[in-house]
Amino acid sequence: MSEPTAVARLTQGITADAEPGALEDFYQDLHRHPELAFQEHRTAAKLAARLRAAGYAVTEGVGRTGVVGVLANGDGPTVWLRGDMDALPVQEATGLEYASTVDGVMHACGHDLHVTWLAGAADALAAARATWSGTLVVLGQPAEESGGGAAAMVADGLHSRFPLPDVVLGQHAAPGLAGFYPHTPGLIMSASDDLDVVVHGVGGHGSRPESTTDPVVTAAYIVTRLQAVVSREVAAAHSVVLTVGEFHAGTKHNIIPAEARLSLNLRTQDASVRESVLGAVRRIVEGECRAAGCPTPPEVTVRPGYPNTVNDTVLDGEIAAVHRALFGPPTVLDFGPAMGSEDFSLLAPEGVPYDYWYVTSTPPAVWEAAPGADLAEKLGRVPGNHSPLFAPDLSVLLPGVRTLVSAALSRLG
Repeated sequence: MSEPTAVARLTQGITADAEPGALEDFYQDLHRHPELAFQEHRTAAKLAARLRAAGYAVTEGVGRTGVVGVLANGDGPTVWLRGDMDALPVQEATGLEYASTVDGVMHACGHDLHVTWLAGAADALAAARATWSGTLVVLGQPAEESGGGAAAMVADGLHSRFPLPDVVLGQHAAPGLAGFYPHTPGLIMSASDDLDVVVHGVGGHGSRPESTTDPVVTAAYIVTRLQAVVSREVAAAHSVVLTVGEFHAGTKHNIIPAEARLSLNLRTQDASVRESVLGAVRRIVEGECRAAGCPTPPEVTVRPGYPNTVNDTVLDGEIAAVHRALFGPPTVLDFGPAMGSEDFSLLAPEGVPYDYWYVTSTPPAVWEAAPGADLAEKLGRVPGNHSPLFAPDLSVLLPGVRTLVSAALSRLG
């Protein structure tokens, strides 16, 4: 680990000639052309072209649409920098002049920023290779939003085809007044599981409900009963979120359907709590179906999505110190663990430390206009990730490059 102040000075020197206009053009182009998970062909090609022009050995199509760029620069550690590329099925409502041109698809989570930061950092570090030694690996990851991108890259030989890392580093755009760089040592993000529930009833005519077993009513009781799991079965010391995101049943006003389907999402930060809540969901679903006299037992399918994201405490402390030296001590704070989830940690081979931090991105005018007397209130009132109004401030473009460059330089020889 290099001395934080020295790394900060080196980072400032390396990035002093960066062209904000060029970063802005690249970012706005990505924002105009969002692509969903595993469809990031244009985005991947843009990133790959930037990396090749900077001297990286580039491999495309890793994990279907992923990009890996390798810059070998003498003896020293190997550092992986990651940026995710996919957008969301959200209709943009920002009114920006560079708003999405794809109907129903938007970069509502800032992954266009992530690719821009990654490309800018890759360019800067390549241009300054005389100042460091080691190997830099740049990862353009697909399909973070669907939860399969990191796993797909690993399954496609990420850990066998490319230089193995000594550290893996990543960052994410977040709501909050632009100009802060939150770091959390240890647990920073939660595990996430998706659950599919099928309730089997007996369908029939709406005029003769006595001849049916109505799965809609049963599923409604399940939804209502699930609301008590977190409030009555989980200790207050644990953070858990259980959401019913979809409820599908029926095709016509006067037809009682034969089945109802629910889609649930569970966020947990403790493995034993996760198992307890999953057990409670199964118990409630099965119990309500028995009470209703459903002719066939229900189906409950658990689809594990993301593991907990747990930063290496030593590594996070060292990179946080570099960011304090670079941007000023008040800009680095600890938000604590979030209920959001990520597949970033799957990229790191077992035993390899990783660090993940945030870059706040809310425009100052939006932040000031948001009601609320304290940070928590304002955070709840400004557009956040996945909002159709999510519009990061352009002032974060160069700082987001510098956070990555400084983190990499803290490890490279």
